[in-house]
Amino acid sequence: MNLNAALAGIRVLDFAQVGAGPMCSMQLGDLGADVIKVEPPVGDLGRKLGPPWQQGESVVSMSFNRNKRSLVIDLKKPGGPALARRLAAQSDVVLESFRPGVMDKLGIGYAELSRENPRLVFCSVSAYGQGGPWREKPGVDGIIQAVSGLMSNIGNAESPPLKVLAPAVDMVTGFLATTAVLAALRARDASGMGQHLDVNLYNSAVMLQQSAVASYLSSGELPARTGTAAPYSAPNEAFPTKDGWIMIAAYHEDRWKSLCGVLGDPALANDPQFVTNPKRVANRKRLMAELTSRLASKTSAEWQALLEAADIICGPIADYAMLMDSPQLLHNGVIIETENAIAGKVRMPGLALGDCNAQSRVRRGPPAIGEHSREILSEAGLDDAEIAGLIASATVVQREGSPR
Repeated sequence: MNLNAALAGIRVLDFAQVGAGPMCSMQLGDLGADVIKVEPPVGDLGRKLGPPWQQGESVVSMSFNRNKRSLVIDLKKPGGPALARRLAAQSDVVLESFRPGVMDKLGIGYAELSRENPRLVFCSVSAYGQGGPWREKPGVDGIIQAVSGLMSNIGNAESPPLKVLAPAVDMVTGFLATTAVLAALRARDASGMGQHLDVNLYNSAVMLQQSAVASYLSSGELPARTGTAAPYSAPNEAFPTKDGWIMIAAYHEDRWKSLCGVLGDPALANDPQFVTNPKRVANRKRLMAELTSRLASKTSAEWQALLEAADIICGPIADYAMLMDSPQLLHNGVIIETENAIAGKVRMPGLALGDCNAQSRVRRGPPAIGEHSREILSEAGLDDAEIAGLIASATVVQREGSPR
């Protein structure tokens, strides 16, 4: 089966906002699911994130919302929750990212919806989880990077606290939620029953640090901030060159010896302080000084050619402009192009699973607010009069026309 249609016939009712939840539903949409993005009249909170903007539309938000249709429901209106329940009864997956308990208060929590639709897979994405002492705390990517310990390990000894610029915790939570939903759908195939999934940023951030946390649990020692260096191997870090920086991973003994040969100093490989990986890690400061003095003599491209010829793992530190010029990126087809009714053409990374070009997964661009409200409700069995009444009462909003 083509993976682009692996979830054909699966309907996802998506109440999630901003990053992690929408990342999950976008991946489900990329795999062929029909994703209905349920938004309040002002739109998903993520639509306010920027710059950059493209014709007034948030590029950040659009990057999380392709392959979805937008339905605006005001859940604070009397008819809003009832309409949501009607749609959930026809759905396979409900995804939400409100604070724990909010969906229950609205009358559209798992207990309520599963009575009508016991096959429903209900995935809650939150900051800290549906239970525990922190369940009521709000949290976003940067806060979770801080409290999960991730931020304490970024930078070097002299750096102030630093974070990963990309929303790494949101991304990994979205991937984890996707995995959980797919597993729950598979389990439903066997049992006929859905379930409530509790996916949160906090757990995801801890899982992201798999080897670092495991190392602490074994040694009891807090990791030192080592900049670009891996704490468990050396050399495995970035070095300045004549015109920039290059990352070198030559910690296996054969590559360490090869590196010393390329640098014109084969005897360095047998220095008592550097003869094994543990010794090189223990004496990293001196090792850095020795290698830096030699690597400063040539450009990054010159060193890359020499190192690759000796089968030494390396690569220049690329900025995004260099990344977009990468022939490998072009070959892999990771960057896809889609279209928004207001912003026009938008480029972003696609879902690259290895089976084909990610572009082929794009069935529709990120939607404008309420772009598909009438269409979705008609498919759900509401007649024209019902839909007109919901729009007249402002329970539903339909975007009319297009500025382009």
